[in-house]
Amino acid sequence: MIDTISTDIPEGAERRLRLDVEDGIGVLTLCRPARLNAWSWESTRQLGLYADRIRFDDSIRAVLLRAEGRAFCAGIDISAPGGGITGRSGAERTHRYYEGIRWAHERFRAFAGLPQPIVAAVQGYCLGFGFELALMADIRIAADDAVFALPEAQLGVSVDAGGDLRVAREAGAGWAKFLALTGRRIDAPTAERLHLAQLVVPRPDLDTTARTAATEIATNAPLAVRAIKRNIDTYADASLDRALDRAAMSAAITLTSEDVGERVGAKGAGRVGEFEGK
Repeated sequence: MIDTISTDIPEGAERRLRLDVEDGIGVLTLCRPARLNAWSWESTRQLGLYADRIRFDDSIRAVLLRAEGRAFCAGIDISAPGGGITGRSGAERTHRYYEGIRWAHERFRAFAGLPQPIVAAVQGYCLGFGFELALMADIRIAADDAVFALPEAQLGVSVDAGGDLRVAREAGAGWAKFLALTGRRIDAPTAERLHLAQLVVPRPDLDTTARTAATEIATNAPLAVRAIKRNIDTYADASLDRALDRAAMSAAITLTSEDVGERVGAKGAGRVGEFEGK
């Protein structure tokens, strides 16, 4: 089950993220490179805790979101404890998924809505939730080896964290549908062309370029910087909350469908899945 009670990361517990404050920049690092920084409910909880810490820290004027290893985030960690939500009936399980996803959306909203601008440095695989997380940043700088995709429909589920909605905001509804409905992967230059990445740089230059952008933001007047971010977000996200609630319900229904089990079983048996819409 989801831990909705703990308000800290116990000593000795596995950290999904690490926060370091350096010269006015809060460097938030995905730190499970052996798992390609795969995401879990616990990752979401920790992201919310760090967002709360960053929000009122006047020493942090910008946030740099980065990841260790060869991938930014390869998607959901299906092996993580508490990954599946149970219920006494299909209806109860759907309800619990819906509330769990709404709980996650609240943590994502706290992160994306930080007063400090967020610069994401993306390398390697940026798939599924990884792509959705990167899209929560204000500015995305991609290495030339970055690969982006929303493959959820291929797995029998809808996009649950608002990534398709944010693609629609940045690139238009047509591209959001194309990427989310096909699950097709795109490279970094294509992401830049679609305005899903603001810069593409050689992999060795990624950290320096992203840190330089964060430093430029942190050097500017903090009240002006925060006001600019808030004003643009208010315009761009005018209908996001209502759309995210619909996304939570769609995800809850698809996550409890038989199609999800069919995809997993087909992959294990080495055959193509046959979705029946039930």
